[in-house]
Amino acid sequence: MTVLIVLLRLLHILSGVFWVGAAIFSTFILGPAVSATGDAGRTFMDYLVSKARINVRMSGAAGVTVLAGAVLYWIDSGGFTSSWTTSGPGLGFGIGALFALAGMGIGALVGTNAKKIGQVAARAQGKPSAAQLVEMQTARDSMAQASLWSSVLLVISLICMATARYWVF
Repeated sequence: MTVLIVLLRLLHILSGVFWVGAAIFSTFILGPAVSATGDAGRTFMDYLVSKARINVRMSGAAGVTVLAGAVLYWIDSGGFTSSWTTSGPGLGFGIGALFALAGMGIGALVGTNAKKIGQVAARAQGKPSAAQLVEMQTARDSMAQASLWSSVLLVISLICMATARYWVF
């Protein structure tokens, strides 16, 4: 059982670091840089989404983080039956999990909007029309808001998870 727990913790922590780190980097550095660099930024972002598959990688990391965390919580709580779930650490990890799930859900909107931008750009076949530019800008604005809220929720989750074992109620 100890080997399983160590493996699950490694998966949970390492994939979580990638997920939250990539979300923060994308929100506060990558997104503004892409916006500031116009066509070059859009070309770079298109590469990240279509070729480097950053959305798939972040979704995968999110999935591994959540699944490994859920199994760890299940083990620690004795299948959600022990009083540990209402202890400080149980509440801390549980609240952190809820924030992570909310961040994951809102983060999915980032990928949805990135895909929409790519589809509009592909339909444009060169210079986009005024209507296509508006559609792309609307998707970019939605993507920026979703990215910001997802990052905030993930940071709150991270704070809860990092301090949960010290919570006392």
